[in-house]
Amino acid sequence: MAQEVKLPSLGGDSAEGTLLNWLKQPGDTVSANDIIAEVEADKATIEVPAGVAGTVLELRGAVGDALKVGSTIAIVGAAGDAAAAPPAPAAVKSNGAPVSAPPAPAPAATIAPPAEADEDLPDGVKASPIARKIATERGIDLKLVTGTGPGGRIIKSDVETWVAPVIAPAPAAVAPPAPAPAALVGQTWGTVPTEDVEIIELTRIRNRIAQRMSLSKQQVPHFYVSSEIDTQALLDVRADINKTQPEDEKITVNDMIVKATALALVQFPNLNTHFYGDKMVRHKRINIGIAVAIPNGLINVVAKDADKYSLGTIARSNREMIARAREGKVKPEDVQGSTFTVSNLGAFDVEHFLAIINPPEAGILAVSSARKVPVVLADGTLAVGSRMKVTVSVDHRVSDGAEGAQFMQAFKALIENPKRLLV
Repeated sequence: MAQEVKLPSLGGDSAEGTLLNWLKQPGDTVSANDIIAEVEADKATIEVPAGVAGTVLELRGAVGDALKVGSTIAIVGAAGDAAAAPPAPAAVKSNGAPVSAPPAPAPAATIAPPAEADEDLPDGVKASPIARKIATERGIDLKLVTGTGPGGRIIKSDVETWVAPVIAPAPAAVAPPAPAPAALVGQTWGTVPTEDVEIIELTRIRNRIAQRMSLSKQQVPHFYVSSEIDTQALLDVRADINKTQPEDEKITVNDMIVKATALALVQFPNLNTHFYGDKMVRHKRINIGIAVAIPNGLINVVAKDADKYSLGTIARSNREMIARAREGKVKPEDVQGSTFTVSNLGAFDVEHFLAIINPPEAGILAVSSARKVPVVLADGTLAVGSRMKVTVSVDHRVSDGAEGAQFMQAFKALIENPKRLLV
């Protein structure tokens, strides 16, 4: 029986993604775990598994199309099955009917028309990611380039061979001064300077981060609670664990922080709540989002049920997800379901920072570097100790200062008594 393959959640609140590549074609045999497509989301390239086993009967959407989350992108069944009659195409901005076979190349003498402008697409036109990159590097306006790919999509060769048209200038006495381009007018800061500067267009990921973080700071009433934590015992326990571990299975400080955060949230479930304006949703599972730096911004991968799994299991899963994120290819489940986030800048010699809440989450933990500092012991003498500053940012609509402080006390107790993380 033929079954539909639907586009899964792409993480965050992404409603759609751009189809980058079909990795399977009609007639191919697939298992449930085989990757059938690569889709560009707001912050990463998502590898979409088939989800079912069988023969690919139909693919819906062309490379460059925007696919809606939850829409049917393929049909998989037995080799003799007929593909289901297609409803509306999966692509919301498509060049035609569902795709069941690779399009035939256009005759050599045919020149594709310019790509049709669409304000919902980056730069208003269809273009491959590599074509956009080259255009940005060379300062080429994609609206001026003729696309020769499917549906007028601009591909790499179109940008590499593009030559700017020569336009004779109008007589100086006739032409009025050219106004600043609309794209170079700041929101509230006036006209962007165009001399002695480099104009950098926002990437999709950077634009998304800008939108979400601006929304968070404008609409979410943050309050902050900071604490300085003794990390010597944590570092000693980690060193003991890693003495017998292979290099690729060692526990990181961040793995221990994720575990401690999850166990602290068990005690304070109110902070594992999401705010939706007219209601709050308290999550029964504790899934810790881990902020990972990538070349164009950051992405959160998700350690699911971090309160229940052992440190070794958490470390293995985190290592695999972070590697995929840095390679630019993550699985849908890597970025889904975060209920609370940890942002750890400890690797960058950071003394202290505050993190912005990722809505609709109610909190985020900002973790700074463990540093050697002078400390006053209980008997009043001075010594050298290892200390780390940690700050929790909390949505004041969900919680209050006392609860935030109590959460920090619980987290601090776990870090300073790290053997509790091994139970």
